[in-house]
Amino acid sequence: MNIISYTYPPDQIKTGIVHIGVGNFHRAHQQYYINRLLADSDQQTWGICGICLLPSDQQIVENLRSQDLKYSLTVFGRDGQDECYHIGSLGALIWGIEEPAAVIEKIADPSIKIMTLTITEGGYNLIKESNRFNLDDEKIKQDLAHPDQPSTVFGFVAAGLRQRRANKHGGLTILSCDNLQHNGNTAKEAFLSFIQAQDPLLAQWVSANVTFPNSMVDRITPATTAQDVNKLNKLSGLDDKAPVYCEDFCQWVIEDNFVAGRPALERVGVAFTKDVTVYENMKLSLLNASHVLLSYPSFLKGYRKVDEAMQDEAIVRYIRQFMDMDITPYVPAPPHTDLDAYKQTLLERFANKSVSDQVSRLCFDGISKFPVYLMPNLAKMVRDQKDLSRVAFLFASYRHYLKYQIDEKGNSFEIAEPWLTAADKKFIASDDPIDFLNLSAFQSVALKTAAHFVSLFTSMVNNIKEKGITLALNAILH
Repeated sequence: MNIISYTYPPDQIKTGIVHIGVGNFHRAHQQYYINRLLADSDQQTWGICGICLLPSDQQIVENLRSQDLKYSLTVFGRDGQDECYHIGSLGALIWGIEEPAAVIEKIADPSIKIMTLTITEGGYNLIKESNRFNLDDEKIKQDLAHPDQPSTVFGFVAAGLRQRRANKHGGLTILSCDNLQHNGNTAKEAFLSFIQAQDPLLAQWVSANVTFPNSMVDRITPATTAQDVNKLNKLSGLDDKAPVYCEDFCQWVIEDNFVAGRPALERVGVAFTKDVTVYENMKLSLLNASHVLLSYPSFLKGYRKVDEAMQDEAIVRYIRQFMDMDITPYVPAPPHTDLDAYKQTLLERFANKSVSDQVSRLCFDGISKFPVYLMPNLAKMVRDQKDLSRVAFLFASYRHYLKYQIDEKGNSFEIAEPWLTAADKKFIASDDPIDFLNLSAFQSVALKTAAHFVSLFTSMVNNIKEKGITLALNAILH
């Protein structure tokens, strides 16, 4: 394995970025780019201060602190060429549970020019039916009433910006790195809605002094298990308590809208553009939607690793048909992009045995993924009277996964759906399949009035229940 150490002195790097949500993806993606950029002497004011806000972050905070915030990133190549990067770009780490005041002070620090976020698709607290910020959430109401005692990301950011304004430290850029279409617009809607409700004068200042660029991020980064830690350390020869691993493909496209300056990330492969829409549409419609398409049928077949599922010819054919027949008509290629090559690369990435992503990770929080990755194109397919069989099969698979929680091999499992509503749970429990189409995740499309979709869906629900997922899938492929 090729070991690549940073060439800059970490103790001389200044912090210009705060990042909220120091998870595996952030450490394999944004830190990877910044770590490489810091080798340039004129870019050494762009180190990162990580901020963790959840009680569940305690272990990663302790692990990183025990090794002076350094960690290893192992990049597994599709061609068998692997590299291990020593990452030193995380210059500070604050845990809001133990140091809430320090979080606010860091956001207000005049050296901070950019705040980045990976708080997950569901973390923006938007009501799915209206895409508006949910001011009735109990934690939100608590933060609205007590601005000086924040507990949510919105409360902390508002408090930091309020102090920043009071100290006349100028504006900054809030850059979402989450897998959401128009993620900058989403972040702006969420944070400005909260701040407007809490402090209208601050909302005016934010509107004039804070920018919210859209961005598109891409790198498959699995969760790291205890077994993975042992494997990665054996390969690298390190004793790393917080190693991360990922695939060799990496992409970051950002709308060039930074109010307080930005790092020269184009030097390390980041693309800056006036409009990321065409890139977002390609990635969310092909990669993320295909991940969802892959997840529930594969899990119900008994697969637990993505690369193992990709050895199943029926799964591969199902995904390729979805890409070619259902999605490609609605995805214009970005400049200098070969769409057929992109789709082939996706299949190769999914099948990368060295990365070996967990199918359960792809299944996680489907209720937040369907509205973003599936519903926009499904609306167009319904409108255009396209073949809906593959998507209807996915919906039937998702219902079976949620309702019965047992795979084709007889293995029972627990679902991980943190954003299911009480109404959602009733629709899942109903014995009438059509009730399932009332789920909050599906409300952007009137599926119950699409007669052809309803007919296909109910037929596939019965096929999966009576014949099993394998025979039901084979039926739609032929």
